[in-house]
Amino acid sequence: MRPKRLLLSPSFSYFYADRAWDSLRRKKLFDNGGRFQSVGISLYAEYGLSRRFTMVALLPYVKNTYEDNNAKTVSRGFTDLEVGLRYYLANINYIYYFTVQGTYVQPLYSDLSLGYKQQGAEIKFAFAGSGKVLGKNYYFTAENGVRQYFGPDGPIQDRYNATFGLTLDRKFRHQVSASFSGFYSSSNFTRFSPIQAVNKNFAFNQVSLTYGYTFSKRFSVFLSGGHFINGRNTGDGATSNVSLLFKPFR
Repeated sequence: MRPKRLLLSPSFSYFYADRAWDSLRRKKLFDNGGRFQSVGISLYAEYGLSRRFTMVALLPYVKNTYEDNNAKTVSRGFTDLEVGLRYYLANINYIYYFTVQGTYVQPLYSDLSLGYKQQGAEIKFAFAGSGKVLGKNYYFTAENGVRQYFGPDGPIQDRYNATFGLTLDRKFRHQVSASFSGFYSSSNFTRFSPIQAVNKNFAFNQVSLTYGYTFSKRFSVFLSGGHFINGRNTGDGATSNVSLLFKPFR
């Protein structure tokens, strides 16, 4: 991000699970025919402060629904506001980039089915680059962030993601990418809930595919689908996502 440039990315996501991995990584259906779904809307923003610093923010809103043969529970609202500062550490020939980001997490809710209701902080390192392979332009990103929530049994989490993508045409309009991502969360609170936002001691890995189309230098659309491939103390879920990317000001 160049100085005084703004990027906005609203996203729409859907998550569904009717089974889970237990603490021994054994998969089974939720009790009493249970099923969990989460619908989310979020807004990501990034603003260039200087040649090396950018400010980032994420504001999510979700509706969580858990239903079984006996009852139905619905919760909705804003979850954790994230505000951070990203610093561009270095580059190699302006092709490969290294960044570090610090993020503050502030809960915006009182309903514990929406999250931990605890403040937190994260530090994240990222490596990204681009090039050519088999006549196609490629790009990649690799990120790893460690987050600590402060409070009783506040979990410490390792969040990681690796993405490799290809542009399919010379005008850079069509692109596809594959991602591998996951969470590792550790806490003294080990009780399991089918509502994922409640769990503190869990782990999972996910793979996803994304198609993107660039309409102009200021507007792009991305469609994603993913599935959990393994886990512990977490739902066996499938995800879908639509993200829009705007660069409204030059």
